[in-house]
Amino acid sequence: MPIPAAPVRIVHLGLGAFARAHQAWYTARVDDHREWGIAAFTGRSATAAEQLAPQDGLFTVVERSAAGDDVAVVGSIVEVRDGADVGRLVELLAAPSTAVVTLTITEAGYRLRVDGAPDLEDPAVAADLRVLAAAMADPGARIDQATAPPVTALGRLVLGLVARSRSGAGPIAVVPCDNIPDNGPLVRRGVLALTQAVAPAAAAWIAQNVSYVSTSVDRITPRTTTADIAEVAARTGWVDSAPVVTEPFHDWILSGSFPAGRPEWERAGARFVDDIVPFERRKLWLLNGAHSLMAYAGLARGHTTVAEAIGDGVVRAEVLGLWAEASAHLPAELLELDRYLADLLARFENARIEHRLAQIAVDGVAKLRVRVVPVALAERAGGRSAAACADVVGAWVGLVRLGREPADAHADAISIANRGVDPIRELVALLSPELADDEQFVDRVRDVAGRTME
Repeated sequence: MPIPAAPVRIVHLGLGAFARAHQAWYTARVDDHREWGIAAFTGRSATAAEQLAPQDGLFTVVERSAAGDDVAVVGSIVEVRDGADVGRLVELLAAPSTAVVTLTITEAGYRLRVDGAPDLEDPAVAADLRVLAAAMADPGARIDQATAPPVTALGRLVLGLVARSRSGAGPIAVVPCDNIPDNGPLVRRGVLALTQAVAPAAAAWIAQNVSYVSTSVDRITPRTTTADIAEVAARTGWVDSAPVVTEPFHDWILSGSFPAGRPEWERAGARFVDDIVPFERRKLWLLNGAHSLMAYAGLARGHTTVAEAIGDGVVRAEVLGLWAEASAHLPAELLELDRYLADLLARFENARIEHRLAQIAVDGVAKLRVRVVPVALAERAGGRSAAACADVVGAWVGLVRLGREPADAHADAISIANRGVDPIRELVALLSPELADDEQFVDRVRDVAGRTME
């Protein structure tokens, strides 16, 4: 007899390769009694749902090290839905059995300003407010295909949480798993601001009954290729339309409460801490900061993967310089920085993980604001040059000036800045107005951008 699927107790928004290699993988490792099924909703594209639904949510995880591959089938996702199926999302979030909502929608996907307020100038956010207001005006109306669903992930989450407030289902935890500092409180501010605008009574309930867990997540997971699909089929005899290739390394740090319970993720290596800030900064400034540096400098030097970029002596030296600047502002003993950095180099050098620089380079404005700008400001405040940080920004600016900028949610602002009277300064200002007023920093950016453009 087939093994019955676990009941849905976790809802995930933003189904992609990373979510499957991370949250779904952790859950599968610890859910021995099949109590924590995941219902996963896609983001901008329904492709993952179309691939996984015929497989009943099952998929292969290939852990690829320099020495070889370990292959396992993950079965924690028990329901897969197109993200536009807001009716089912609302139904699940209103159910008492649902205890956790996880999100992987990318930094840009939250569509929040730096202070956590919704970006009301974003047409999608403005449209969502109109849709939410209409839905709240008619509480008995069914959210179905005849009703325009919210476009943004937070808009859809708000609709579901309002439904939960009305159903009496009890408290729930929201767990953002994207590379944003202090991501729990940030998402809390965004959710409450959207809800307050359309349903003040529900906002009061949400403020009291929804917890927001801050996280730091780490597992390099490149996009799946057709070659990966063919290799998995040859090795397993199963044609998996959506396998995931990832590295053996995995890290998940969480801080916050789970009022309706959670899986014992710590049994798979997750860590629960009171203060997540040092761990967030370690990951953002060292791993992600180096990734951005390698993406922009590496692309400019003709490389396509992280392994190629770190093998370039010039880029490698720039990475080490960036790490030296960032490490000066991190507690080395608590974070075991020597071991962490040695592990990072080994991870970057793993050529069997084809982590594409073009993938990393997307949405540079949002990423550089949290990966590089805080270190640059701290270095300048300490009277140092922040030269390595300026090198990252300069490489990005150089690509923009060459017309080779990757896709970016801030493309319109980039285009306007790039046509400005002083385009280099205006591009820096998109990342940090304070750094744009720093002549020494901008001069270094100009120099690096100029060399990038040669």
